Amino acid sequence: MVRREIITTFARNKNIYNFMERNEIVNRAQEVFRDVFDLDDLVINEEMVADDVEEWDSLSHIQLVVALEKAFSLKFTSREIMSWEKVGDLIDCIEKKV
Repeated sequence: MVRREIITTFARNKNIYNFMERNEIVNRAQEVFRDVFDLDDLVINEEMVADDVEEWDSLSHIQLVVALEKAFSLKFTSREIMSWEKVGDLIDCIEKKV
């Protein structure tokens, strides 16, 4: 009976149940970046900004946001998107949501 309660409590706690390590988030996000920008050798880092990727324009930014939402099964608010100054901010946002 106690084991069943622990499992039920664990499953109800969304923050624990959906926990992802930051490096897992970065790796998955990097795959999305590579796909959106069609750059197989692209390596993202926390300090990267749009100007660091030649292909990163306003249209690809929208495609990136949509692809990240799909990859992580989440939705960003426009306020969150507007607050991102670098890739690290985007990763922070994802980390808070998963």
